[in-house]
Amino acid sequence: MSISKPPFFDRNNYSHWKAKMTIFIQALDFNLWDIIIDGPELPQTISKEGVKSPKPGSLYTDEDRNKVQLNAKAKHVIICALNSNEFNRVSSYATAKEMWDRLQVTYEGTNQVKDAKINMLLREY
Repeated sequence: MSISKPPFFDRNNYSHWKAKMTIFIQALDFNLWDIIIDGPELPQTISKEGVKSPKPGSLYTDEDRNKVQLNAKAKHVIICALNSNEFNRVSSYATAKEMWDRLQVTYEGTNQVKDAKINMLLREY
């Protein structure tokens, strides 16, 4: 596997791909992994009334641009690892976290689904 090419996901063996992808992203840049797990800190403005809204790109500082670029890089790494069907599933999301979470829910289910499966298995034995 090339260090510049993420592990490819073709809808088979999600848990294996997820483990490899986690390590790949962390090795590439641990800040990208933080963005995927915690979500990006996208630039915002706060009105006099205390209402937060997205900061216009024309007002970005260098720090703001770095934050936005980290999210874009994280999205790029995820998208480069997906086949066309999976790309279509996540391409409309604005953040890498949303993309990652969508894949996780699709292939692992929600925590409620996981708990229900565990309880069902426990009852069988």
